[in-house]
Amino acid sequence: MNNNKPFVKNLLITIVLSFLALMIYLPLAALGQEIIKGGWSTLAKALTDRNFQNACWLTILTTLIVLPINTIFGLCTAWIIARNRFPGRTLLITLIDLPFSISPVVVGLMLVLLYGRQGWFGNFLQSINFQVIFSLPGIVLATAFVSMPFVAREVMPILEEIGKAEEEAAQTLGANSWQIFWYVTVPNIRWGILYGVLLTNARAMGEFGTVSVISGNIGGKTQTLTLFIEDVYLNYQTAEAFAASFVLALLALLTLLLKELLEHRSGNTNKGRIH
Repeated sequence: MNNNKPFVKNLLITIVLSFLALMIYLPLAALGQEIIKGGWSTLAKALTDRNFQNACWLTILTTLIVLPINTIFGLCTAWIIARNRFPGRTLLITLIDLPFSISPVVVGLMLVLLYGRQGWFGNFLQSINFQVIFSLPGIVLATAFVSMPFVAREVMPILEEIGKAEEEAAQTLGANSWQIFWYVTVPNIRWGILYGVLLTNARAMGEFGTVSVISGNIGGKTQTLTLFIEDVYLNYQTAEAFAASFVLALLALLTLLLKELLEHRSGNTNKGRIH
């Protein structure tokens, strides 16, 4: 039996590496090859396209708006669930996971039914001259919905693991609620917060389905980077499509690098505490 262990281990490693190569490494290599084949001048020309720059700016702006919203929501939700027992707690945990299971296209249609001209709030929004669908507010709403669970899901288990002992000790020493949260709770959950923020950032930048429904995909106005890639590719502008994909892949790799750095830093911090 023991003689089979190296064989089984090597077989599993081969399967995992082969799957990763098929799903990640080879597609990235193919993208890089297309960029090199077109030449750097073609890439530079594509990157100076005005619609591409507008799409980049809209993607960055949307992400910058969504990140603090979902971070605050995630912290509040994680705190309520981890520190309290109340009727409907299980239902609340289930609802947080809803964006993981529901189709992004369905989310976009739901938002249209709520905020479109014929939607539930359509007449009210028209009366105050505020447009949600086919505009930045709608894109932010859609992106915030699909990226909502990450911070809460990362912070919640950490809060449950550390318990309330340190917070109760600080309270007995005269610390108020804000001081307890800032000086006791946050240092314990900071890596979970940062990890959740990175995941939220990655999902916000790469979201396609929900935004495609609610934005109208108007070039230069409501077109995010993912929508721009689809639009130019369908119009046979392959150089622009590959260039935009290259930029989006770089942003994803940067997010992954930050995640690895945070995990490494977190591991070193935990080791230091143990010793």
